[in-house]
Amino acid sequence: MNIVCLDMEGVLVPEIWIAFSEASGIPELRRTTRDEPDYNKLMNFRLGILKEHKLGLKEIQATIAKIDPLPGAKEFLDELRSITQVLILSDTFEQFAMPLMKKLDYPTIFCNTLEVAPDGEITGFKMRCEKSKLTTVKALQSIGYETIASGDSFNDLAMIQASKAGFLFKSTEKIKADYPDIPAFEEFDDLLKAIKEAL
Repeated sequence: MNIVCLDMEGVLVPEIWIAFSEASGIPELRRTTRDEPDYNKLMNFRLGILKEHKLGLKEIQATIAKIDPLPGAKEFLDELRSITQVLILSDTFEQFAMPLMKKLDYPTIFCNTLEVAPDGEITGFKMRCEKSKLTTVKALQSIGYETIASGDSFNDLAMIQASKAGFLFKSTEKIKADYPDIPAFEEFDDLLKAIKEAL
């Protein structure tokens, strides 16, 4: 029994924080897990910038409302879901992900949640579990699934390496160079073909 575990941002949809950085004109918010492996450090850095600029959930959600899935992502996901179970594992937050999941016909997503004050200020975040992607892949394996994983960032490497097959998708040149043993793809058709071969 197989289950495919996919990262969300950078793989199926554009990076939310990069889109918000462009919308808000705050270049520091362009940093993502492609640049910073320590997710807690990255999120605390982001929350500090939001507080400094008096920006909250409402402003970020207004940007997210304008984001569409990457070209071909929905068709890729539809075909993949027609042949195997698919689970999206993301370090994003429910408050960010749900509008995007609607545009992808509501695939199952495991992600985290934001702590939001009544005035909309994002005061903190609650991670679903420690090392959420790797922990989830190991949990799936413990109940009889073989996992196939794909992602683009530092925080995807552990789940990719722990799976029976794993692929980088639209990753950075640095990550591809540092992990030459992981097959890397740029097009959905190529990723789909590789996953089908691994099933």
